[in-house]
Amino acid sequence: MIASLMMYARPELDVALSAYWRCIRARLAERGIASPETLSQTTAEFDVWEDPRLVLSQTCGMPYRTRLHSSVQLVGTPDYALEGMPAGYYCSAIVVRADDPREDLRAFSNARMVFNMAHSQSGFAAFYSHAKAAGFWFASRAQSDGHVNSARMIAQGTADIAAIDAQTWRLIQRHEPWANKLRVLEYTTPTPGLPYITGPQQNAKAVSEAVRESINDLSAEDRSMLDLNGLVSIPKSAYMAIPNPPIKARL
Repeated sequence: MIASLMMYARPELDVALSAYWRCIRARLAERGIASPETLSQTTAEFDVWEDPRLVLSQTCGMPYRTRLHSSVQLVGTPDYALEGMPAGYYCSAIVVRADDPREDLRAFSNARMVFNMAHSQSGFAAFYSHAKAAGFWFASRAQSDGHVNSARMIAQGTADIAAIDAQTWRLIQRHEPWANKLRVLEYTTPTPGLPYITGPQQNAKAVSEAVRESINDLSAEDRSMLDLNGLVSIPKSAYMAIPNPPIKARL
């Protein structure tokens, strides 16, 4: 068995996330579903997502549609009640330095762009679609291995622009002392948020019910810390309809 909830994990949320997992485990046990006592938060993402023993994890829309959709089951999409977003949807905040005088995305066409992962919907695919609609793609790109790393690089002046998952951006603003060195230039088009998934042998409906009840089981404080507003059902077709950047754009 394996499970993880790594996508929005950060030290300030460890206590609330542990409480959330305890609630989920208890609700899973009521349904006869075994689960690991601890989350595998430091295990490589695809090692978790592609493990046939997967009980629960959260993935990103791009790896789901490019690699996982035929080997995992959707459980549901957590709703973080992001401003202006339909339930369960999110977007990317295109972030630049607060003191950068450029006001238009096209003015950044020769800038140093940084992204978390090339398989990220929010950090790469959404930004690719957004920039191409403005008539360009960045020639100068670097991988940071994490949204917080990308934002920090901009704050430190080693990169100029990045697309940051809107929920991660909210957490950065809440918890990082250097967040005031950044500003949002634009937002990308909303897409389905990061879905919870389970393995091919699990009862996805039962897992979904357990997660839904667990969100309600959380204390108001923990739910607020995690920004959890509920669990919504977004169909597979909605994820699969989002375009992928061409391979050459990721190199």
